[in-house]
Amino acid sequence: MKFEIKNHWNNIILFEGEFGSLKLCIEAAVKKNANLQDAYLRGANLQDADLRGANLQRADLQRANLRGADLRGAGLRGANLQRANLRGAGLRGADLRGADLQRADLQRADLRGADLQRANLQDAKGIHPALITPLLILADQPGKIRAYKLVNEKWEGPHNGGLQYQIGTTFEVNDADTNADIQCAQGINVATLNWCLRLWVSRNQPIGWHIVIVEFTKTDIAAIPTATDGKFRLHRCTVVEEIPFPDLGLEKKNAS
Repeated sequence: MKFEIKNHWNNIILFEGEFGSLKLCIEAAVKKNANLQDAYLRGANLQDADLRGANLQRADLQRANLRGADLRGAGLRGANLQRANLRGAGLRGADLRGADLQRADLQRADLRGADLQRANLQDAKGIHPALITPLLILADQPGKIRAYKLVNEKWEGPHNGGLQYQIGTTFEVNDADTNADIQCAQGINVATLNWCLRLWVSRNQPIGWHIVIVEFTKTDIAAIPTATDGKFRLHRCTVVEEIPFPDLGLEKKNAS
């Protein structure tokens, strides 16, 4: 029987051939290092499939049966895995950054070394936050804790603005979102230093921006998102000082 694996955006054929099942077709595509980015595989039965090292970035695998599948080292960045059955799947070293795993079944899945940064894990089954969220260490710190926030030339957060994080100012957000399954939501969003610097660099190192240190206690933490890449939310904090970019060995670009 002839099977075609198509791009879910434009229906371009990514791989095709005569096989006994769609599972065998996909396994053959993976063995031949076919590029399956954006593949339409919604609802596919891939139970126990050998998909080691597969390139499935942004693939539509919604409701797919991947129970027991071997996805070690697979590229699943940005993939739609909503309601997918990944029970017992081998995901060791898989790239799941930004993947949508809402309501996916990950019970007994091997997630050792998997990268789940910015993944949507809302209502996912079988996820143990302590195994994939190093920043949970913050919840056990006594006394005052410090973190960082990148602000623009107006001393406002670069995404939503509104609050001005000037030195000595204390803030409180009563309705901060406490759901750790949501990566970015209402609250005072702060982060690790490297997270702030990555964002600054990605914005082409804008002149006039600042990195400030905020201080809080563990009771001020609203949510440490599961598998966060460094960002988390607070109910309240105080801005205590600024870290000049030159002190970090990073000079701002000169105005053109």
